[in-house]
Amino acid sequence: MAGHSKWAQIKRTKAVVDAKRGAIFTRLGREIMVAARGGADPAGNFQLRTAIEKAKAAGVPNANIERAIAKGSGQGGAEADQFEAVRYEGYGPGGVAVLVEAFTDNRNRTAAELRLAFSKNGGNFGESGCVSYLFEQRAVVRIEQAALGEETLLEQLLGLEESGGPAALAWTLDADGAEVIGAYADLESLQDGLRQRRLSVSSWEHRWIACTPCHLDDPDILRACLKMLDALEELDDVRSVTTNLEAEEELIEAVMAERS
Repeated sequence: MAGHSKWAQIKRTKAVVDAKRGAIFTRLGREIMVAARGGADPAGNFQLRTAIEKAKAAGVPNANIERAIAKGSGQGGAEADQFEAVRYEGYGPGGVAVLVEAFTDNRNRTAAELRLAFSKNGGNFGESGCVSYLFEQRAVVRIEQAALGEETLLEQLLGLEESGGPAALAWTLDADGAEVIGAYADLESLQDGLRQRRLSVSSWEHRWIACTPCHLDDPDILRACLKMLDALEELDDVRSVTTNLEAEEELIEAVMAERS
């Protein structure tokens, strides 16, 4: 799980800025539409329930969510059928590995936009499989509980496993809570089990996590890399961007302070 906490920290810091981008509503709407193909009832469709929770956390209006569910489940036309999930790969400044997941209705257009964003910002758009071997896909559950404490968290995780629940493979603590990492197939049971143990679960997702980090200690390279990641995330078709970028906390804070 190398590099997980540092990149997660950067993502949370960037979210303060990124939350103002209108494109996030379109992106989350597409995610809901695709998830709703498996059924319009969130109670019986975990993928849809997850997409709705992400949309609500981002401030997407209920009316938008309901329209996206209707479109995806076939009640509002065939728009959802046009979109497919595609993964792209490449490298950023300093040799940082980058995975981009997209919902697209035109693979050629999306690939061209990504290639341009990589090349204009010092990166290289790569072939399928060129960096994905450096990552593992895991279940990640976010707990918002200030001053949780590692001893308390460990006690709860051990109790969860002893009671027949899924095992936590790793976890990270910060001032606001913790992120618990489990096996890909355990996402639903992991978040349910943590809730049952009275932990304040705020979000859950499948996430690519770097097995091998790329450590950056040059502020100019880190600055260039973050600029490229911003350019990728601004594209309408992009669903998520993941990297094995790692940097010291002080450097991250200094560079992010310049961007605020």
